[in-house]
Amino acid sequence: MPYIKKDKRQDIDKLLEPLIGLLKSAETEEVDGELNYVITKLLWNLYSPRYFNYNRAIGVLESVKQEFYRRKVAPYEDEKMKENGDIQ
Repeated sequence: MPYIKKDKRQDIDKLLEPLIGLLKSAETEEVDGELNYVITKLLWNLYSPRYFNYNRAIGVLESVKQEFYRRKVAPYEDEKMKENGDIQ
């Protein structure tokens, strides 16, 4: 998890809240493309053209993926397994 200092988190959250609101109001079939655009635009503007930087960007994306899975998907799957039973 990207545990950053609270004062920094507050500054970033102030900027993200309107964006999150905009993405939440998007049509279901459009939100994934819009989120992809936002992430891509951030990466393209934050990482200068160099293999070292591209490698860093891929590492960030992989860490985000794994953290999302660990914190959101796995607990959801565990709960559904309890509700519906495990694979036999």
